[in-house]
Amino acid sequence: MGVSSVLCFTSLISFCGFLLVALPGSVAAAEPLRIAITSVLVEHYLDVNRQWVAYVGEKLGRPTELVQRRSYKEISDLLQQGQVEVAFVCGLPYVIDRAKFGEELLVAPQVYEEGPVYYSYVIVPSDSRVERFEQLRGKRYAFSDPLSNSGYLVPTYLLAGMGETPSGFFKRYIFTYSHSANVEAVAVKLVEGASVDSYVYDYLAATNPALTSRTKIIQRSPPHGITPLVIRKETSRRLKEQIRKVFLEMHEDPKGREILKTMMIRRFVVVPDSLFNSIREMRRVVERQPLPLALQPAATRK
Repeated sequence: MGVSSVLCFTSLISFCGFLLVALPGSVAAAEPLRIAITSVLVEHYLDVNRQWVAYVGEKLGRPTELVQRRSYKEISDLLQQGQVEVAFVCGLPYVIDRAKFGEELLVAPQVYEEGPVYYSYVIVPSDSRVERFEQLRGKRYAFSDPLSNSGYLVPTYLLAGMGETPSGFFKRYIFTYSHSANVEAVAVKLVEGASVDSYVYDYLAATNPALTSRTKIIQRSPPHGITPLVIRKETSRRLKEQIRKVFLEMHEDPKGREILKTMMIRRFVVVPDSLFNSIREMRRVVERQPLPLALQPAATRK
């Protein structure tokens, strides 16, 4: 979903609540545009989240409201119930929710030169002797969110190819609901391996090398569609196009360009639904397993 997310765009604070970004003058009386994010993705981002959400409001000429939740499931529920209009979500929740209630793509960030894609990294402590994912059998492992592509689906897909499940392969696994928490868990050796959104890891490598230097990447997945910005299908076409235009032109505006620089994003681009077909295929493979690998399992296995 990740310089598993880390699109996703969030802070280390995993609280439930609303942060209102008010605009001056008569605009403040208008209905706010509610935009949701989750703490699964890039942490330490509270200030920049406020900035880009306010930036969108300024360009649209209406107030905006930042809605923060802990998990992708909570964000999906908000979208389905109409409590938010727009959200950054991982590719896996997108393909599930598009089929379930028809949420639509707006844009996606381009972080890498290759395009609007990212990768799933398998990381271990820097002094670990583990060199391949297969060597993590019987070890402690950290996933991010049960609905994360890079932080859960990709590694369970790898296990399915080995005829294994997380419960049978690992001694113990946990869900941290945060890609950077996965990095921290590996760095302090709470676990012996983890799956991490490449955007999050690369962002941390640039901004907190003291942390990532205590870990190393032993495997990188093929590219997958990066965390998209989605919108409810019921939203008016006019508003959809207005919001899309703000993001597509963000890199051409001095203030927008500065925000993108802070987020380590090149620009936002329009992406096709087919960009997420690799995620759909992995999900089909995982769900064909004899035991329900489930995309929403219990939070911890001891």
